[in-house]
Amino acid sequence: MSETIHVPVMPRELIDGLDIRKGDTVVDATLGGGGHALLALERLLPGGTLFACDQDGEAVDRFRVRLNRDASSADLIRDGRIVLIHTKFSNIGKAIRDRGVSRVSAVFADLGLSSDQLNDADRGFSFLREGPLDMRFDRSEGISAADIVNGWSERDLSRIFREYGEIRNACEIARAIVRQRTARRFETTMEFSDFIRSISGSWKSSIHPATTVFQALRMAVNRERESLETFLKDAIGILKTGGRIAVLSFHSGEERAVKRVFLEDARGCVCPKEFPVCRCGRKARLRLITKRACVPSEEEILRNPRARSAKLRIAERV
Repeated sequence: MSETIHVPVMPRELIDGLDIRKGDTVVDATLGGGGHALLALERLLPGGTLFACDQDGEAVDRFRVRLNRDASSADLIRDGRIVLIHTKFSNIGKAIRDRGVSRVSAVFADLGLSSDQLNDADRGFSFLREGPLDMRFDRSEGISAADIVNGWSERDLSRIFREYGEIRNACEIARAIVRQRTARRFETTMEFSDFIRSISGSWKSSIHPATTVFQALRMAVNRERESLETFLKDAIGILKTGGRIAVLSFHSGEERAVKRVFLEDARGCVCPKEFPVCRCGRKARLRLITKRACVPSEEEILRNPRARSAKLRIAERV
């Protein structure tokens, strides 16, 4: 199995913001290349526990191989200080409770696509590499991008392009796809991306015209928007008092969802101002650590251009 090539985004900002201490129980809900997880380990050892989770079983296996090369790290796995879990991040609450843990000190998630996934042509995430039109994080289940492109209605295709890709001409793209597939199915990434480019007219944008279409398909294949809502609810639910949650998002829709949930849970009484005393009994569940989303520095963006759209939000359970 190849080494990871993924570079973690805003690693110090995320780990510092979580205020991880020795002995803490920490959950990495989206392990990816493991960069954030390794930094968390430095803070929580000795005595702490790391739950390293990912929907992509290959990412979990790659991290296990990486740890087993070092005797002390291998011992941590055997001793239960590092627990590797192949699971969707929307299933994080159940996955942790099933292992006898009800409260944790910190939970974090990086919602971006791993470079390991993007650079593997067989996964079908990249429009620059020839491969099957797949895009599943977990290749053992679910529908592929090819299933969506070749089977979904024009209306549904238009909806995901508009909602997940924020594409203005979503209807036109969906209509063109449906018309083309009647003659021939779309099977590969390059075939599909070339078609998107061919219907994009004069390409003057700084990004490839297939970028947002592929993004929308990936989010639909993996039900990322729905999974995020469930994850946020579960992650906040398993935090102990004083525990923190951090989320790195790369898509404006996801960033808005994180912001909305954090703000709602940080809100206390909702009674009208004219009420002399609170009657609703609502108590805030969170305290915002980041009032505004943190963004990567210019230096980091120069080193790692994929960090340019990252937004980090952190909150604390009260």
